[in-house]
Amino acid sequence: MTTDPPATGAALGDRHRASSDDLVVDRLHVAFDGVTAVDDVSFSMGPGECVALVGESGSGKSVTARALLGLTGGTVTADALRLGGDDLLTLTERRWRRLRGPRIGLVLQDALVSLDPLRPVGREIDDALRLHTRLSPTARRARVLEVLTEVGMPDPEARRGLRSGELSGGLRQRALVAAALALRPGLIVADEPTTALDAEVQRLVVDRLAALRDAGTAVLAISHDLGVVRRLADRVVVMRDGRVVEQGATATVLDSPQADYTRMLLAALPGGAPRGRRLSAAVTPDGPDAGGAPASTTPVAPGTPRSGGAPGPSTPDTSTTPPVGPVLVATGLRRVFASRRGPDRVAVDDVSLSLRAGETLGLVGASGSGKTTTARLLLGLDDPDAGTVDLLGTTWAPARERDRRPRRGDLGAVYQDPSSSFDPRFTVGRLLADALTAGRSTRLGPVEREVVALLARVGLDADTVARRPDTLSGGQRQRVAIARALAPRPRVIVCDEPVSALDVSVQAQVLDLLDELQRQDGLAYVFISHDLDVVEHMSDRVAVMHEGRIVEQGRTADVFSAPQHAHTRALLAARP
Repeated sequence: MTTDPPATGAALGDRHRASSDDLVVDRLHVAFDGVTAVDDVSFSMGPGECVALVGESGSGKSVTARALLGLTGGTVTADALRLGGDDLLTLTERRWRRLRGPRIGLVLQDALVSLDPLRPVGREIDDALRLHTRLSPTARRARVLEVLTEVGMPDPEARRGLRSGELSGGLRQRALVAAALALRPGLIVADEPTTALDAEVQRLVVDRLAALRDAGTAVLAISHDLGVVRRLADRVVVMRDGRVVEQGATATVLDSPQADYTRMLLAALPGGAPRGRRLSAAVTPDGPDAGGAPASTTPVAPGTPRSGGAPGPSTPDTSTTPPVGPVLVATGLRRVFASRRGPDRVAVDDVSLSLRAGETLGLVGASGSGKTTTARLLLGLDDPDAGTVDLLGTTWAPARERDRRPRRGDLGAVYQDPSSSFDPRFTVGRLLADALTAGRSTRLGPVEREVVALLARVGLDADTVARRPDTLSGGQRQRVAIARALAPRPRVIVCDEPVSALDVSVQAQVLDLLDELQRQDGLAYVFISHDLDVVEHMSDRVAVMHEGRIVEQGRTADVFSAPQHAHTRALLAARP
C-alpha cells in the first residue's frame, strides 16, 4: 500500500501563518486497556481551514476527534497536542470544561440523542451562554435568536421553544449546529454532521459549516460521505486501522489518490455506477466489517436492457420465473394526522405506485415529504384514511390485522437502524429462528440448519448464531436484518434508508448483497433513501415525493437526466 510519509504539525502548517488558534496534532497515540486505537497520527490546521478525517468504521476517526476534546476515556500520548497556547495533554478536567464550548464546539451525528428531549432547544443554547458568559438574560435571548437565524432555522422565535422531538431531522441538526456556535469557538469538530439527512438539508448544513470556515473558524469534519468532504474540506486525512495512510489537498487526494486504500474507498462509491455493477469488488475481506465469506463470488451483471438501452429489473436466477404483473399496487393513498395545536397534517396525499417482481422502485424526497409514512402504509403498519394497497393481487390495506397476519411473510422490511428492532437479550440465532417460525414457541435446534443457511446467504459465518447484535459491526447487523427479512421468503421488501448509517465500503457490500438476492429470488424492492447516488445505482424506476404527494415518477435514467418537476431539480442540484 502506498502511503505518504508522516507529516508533523510544523510541516503541515505551511498553508497558514502561525496563530494562537492553531491546532497541532503530532504523533498522536490512543490506547484502550493496552489495545491501540490510534497510532502515529499527525496533522495541523489553522483559522479558516477545514480538514476532513475519512475512513471506514473503526479507522480511528472519531477517537482522534475525541482526543482533541479530552473525551476518549483511553490513554492519550503525543509528541504534541496543542490548541493555540494550551497543551491538551496536561489539562485538568476543570480546564477542559472551560475549553469545551468557548474554544471548541462539537456537532454530532444524531441530534435527537445529543439534545435533551425534555428541554426546548433555545434553553439548551441559553444554558451554555449562562455558564460561560456574563451576558444578561435579555442579551442571552438575543444571542439564541441570532445563532438560530445564522443556521437558517425558520421562525427562530417560535422554534426556540420547541423540544428536539418536535423538530424534523434537518431542523434538529441545525439546532445542534447553533448550540455549537453560540460561544463563537475557534474550532468546530463536526462528527458525521450530515449522515441520514436528505440532500437539501445536507446542503444547508454543509453550506453553514463552509460559511463558518470562510469567516475564520477552523472546522475538523469527520465523515464517510466523500461528496460532502469534497464540497467542504480544504485538506483530507485518510485513516485506516488507526493510522494515516494518505493526506493532502482534497482535490489531489480524491482525484489522484496514491494509497491503495483510498482508491478502494473511491471505487466503492455508487455515483455513476450502472445498475447491477458490483461496487465492492475492491473491498478487502479483512476490513472492519468482515464477518465471513462474501455472499457470492459470482459477478453481478446489469439488469436486462429495455427499450432505449436502460437497464431493467434484475433477472432472477431461480428456475421458476415470477409473474410479469405487479406484485404491489398502491392506489390513491391518503393519511392525515390530527393536531391539537392547529390544522390537521396531511402526511400522504393521493399516492399511487406499482411494483413488479424483480424490480426496484426508488422513493426519494426531502425530510417530511411522506416517504416513511408511505412505507408504513405499504407494510400494513398503519391503515390509510383513503386508498388501497394490493399485495399479490389481493387487498392488503385497509384490512384487519388478523386477516393480514397469515400473509405478512410476503412483505419484509429492512430499516436504517436494525439495533432498534432487535431484542438485545436475544442471540442472532434466536432472532432468525423467531422469524423463521413466525414467533411460535420452538427450540433453536430444529431450525438451526435453516438459520445457518440464512446467515450464509448474507455472507456471515455460522458462529454468528451465538452472538448478540451489540457485538456486531454496523454492517454485520444490517446483514442480520436482511437475513431476518428473508426468513419468511417474502416477495416484496421495503428498504427504508438501509445503508445511510454505513461507511462507504460497507455500504457497497450491503448494496451488492441486496442486488444479488434480488437476482436470485426475483425480489421486488421499495428503496427509500436520501442518497440520490445510491438510489440512481439501485433503482429501475424512481418516485419523487414532496409535501405528501408524488410529484414525478418514471425510469430512473429519465428522471435523473431530465427532471420535469422543480422539486426534483432542486434535489438533484443539492447533491454533493
